[in-house]
Formats: sequence, structure tokens, C-alpha cells
Amino acid sequence: MPTAYRLLLPLGLALLSACAHQPGSLAVHQQSQCPLSLRSGQQVILTLPSNPTTGFRWVLRDGASSLLDSLGPEVYSNPEDAGLIGSAGQSTWRFQARQAGAGHLLLTYQRPWETEVAPAKTFDCPLRVQ
Repeated sequence: MPTAYRLLLPLGLALLSACAHQPGSLAVHQQSQCPLSLRSGQQVILTLPSNPTTGFRWVLRDGASSLLDSLGPEVYSNPEDAGLIGSAGQSTWRFQARQAGAGHLLLTYQRPWETEVAPAKTFDCPLRVQ
């Protein structure tokens, strides 16, 4: 067996082993899936219906920053099959549980410039990390 293969084989096995031990991710699409119970290292993928062309946006009010790490900014996607300009889509956030404790993911759906108006929707999800 050539030397390069002998070096790559253990490296490949180590990478596969590391992937196999990653905690799964949890997809959340609605308030009824709350409260959440997470393990340290587990990812949460939060996806909520959104239509920024109306001026409304989800605003992250509490990201449980003492428990969760944000894995990037909000990502907005519009379903390809909609085919209509201005049609609704989805906003997605990704978080990873960092440490044990309890908290909330709190988002409000509102026009950011309408500070005196109550949000059109609120997503308040209690969570616990073990």
C-alpha cells in the first residue's frame, strides 16, 4: 500500500467518526413545537413565514445568547414555484446550543419603523439546554 494511502486512511476514518458523533439538528416551523429541549452542541433551525415586500420583518428580540450561538444572519428565501414578485417566503435562523440552562427565543413580526405599533405576530419559544 502506498504511503499516501496509509496516511489518508486514518485521517478519513477520524473525520467520519467526528461526523457520526455530531448531535442532530432540530427544525422548528411553528409555535406549537415549543418548548424546546436541546442537548449541548445541537443545532436549531428556525424557519418562519415572512414577506418583507410588505415592510414586515421578523426582529430577533431575544436569541437566548447565554445558551445559544447564532450561526449566521437571517436568510430569506422565496419558493421558486411561487413565480410571483412580492409573494411570501420564509426567514430562517440557525443556532447552536452552547451550554446548559433555560431561556427563550423571542421574535416579533413588525414593520421596524412602526415602533409604537404592536407586532402583527410574536414567536416566543421557551427552551432548555441540557
